[in-house]
Amino acid sequence: MKGSRAQLATEPLHTVGLMGWPVEHSVSPAMHNAAFEALHLPWHYSLLPVPPGEVRSVLAQIRELGWRGINVTVPHKQAVMPYLDSLTAAGRAIGAVNTISVQDGCLIGHNTDGDGFLAALKEVGFDPSRRAVLVLGAGGGARSVVYALALAGCAVTLHNRTEERAARLVRDLQGTISWPGGGWLKQATRLEDLELSGYDLLVNTTPLGMWPNVDASPWPEELAIPSHWTVYDLVYNPAETRLLSRARSAGATPVGGLGMLVHQGALAFELWTGQAPPVEVMVAAAKEALA
Repeated sequence: MKGSRAQLATEPLHTVGLMGWPVEHSVSPAMHNAAFEALHLPWHYSLLPVPPGEVRSVLAQIRELGWRGINVTVPHKQAVMPYLDSLTAAGRAIGAVNTISVQDGCLIGHNTDGDGFLAALKEVGFDPSRRAVLVLGAGGGARSVVYALALAGCAVTLHNRTEERAARLVRDLQGTISWPGGGWLKQATRLEDLELSGYDLLVNTTPLGMWPNVDASPWPEELAIPSHWTVYDLVYNPAETRLLSRARSAGATPVGGLGMLVHQGALAFELWTGQAPPVEVMVAAAKEALA
């Protein structure tokens, strides 16, 4: 692909990577390469900075060069879908893909974000079953989180600055998810109109607060954060965002996005290699890279 910023390598034999724009901030290479080394696997994880107009051509090259798979991050989680050979049930229902495996030359789209999110919640002792949850954002991350919460039977309220995008997500997921346990999904156009004391969990799926824009926050300054909340920020760099700092000051329980990053990555690792991932090694490598 002449002139592309995405440089695809063919060595070593088993190559995987991360497609996004940008990707330079990612700790995924450190995390996965440490796991490969720990298990003595001849694999390598690379970064693929892919501009939006090059998604199709890069996927074609991944197929041709025999890569074993890729992770997909913003802004490509939905853009890759038309060029895949098949989708898992989760990928189809969520309408976004964060992991692609290559099997017999076919590109298969998965979504490990939802299960990674639930694993991270479990890790900090939060059981989402039948809880009331407020989700901020309406992108691919939000779709994965809402899907996972639906399977846990949660009542989910979705808020996004662009109301039509949130409405589209609500329409899409209401039509594809069978909500167990009496769960439901609705949209809130104004956070100020909500009875915040009725919620248990706040999840930020937007990039607001991510390095280098560390002073940004998706939560209005004039709104207090209830002390009984658990506040989960999918942003993992910095480890404590402005949102999480405010949550801590309010007496709420702040949880950063590193746990979800590691667990969704561990699930991708297993899809690609067929081996159980060394999760502790991945956590340590990610923390070291962030430090």
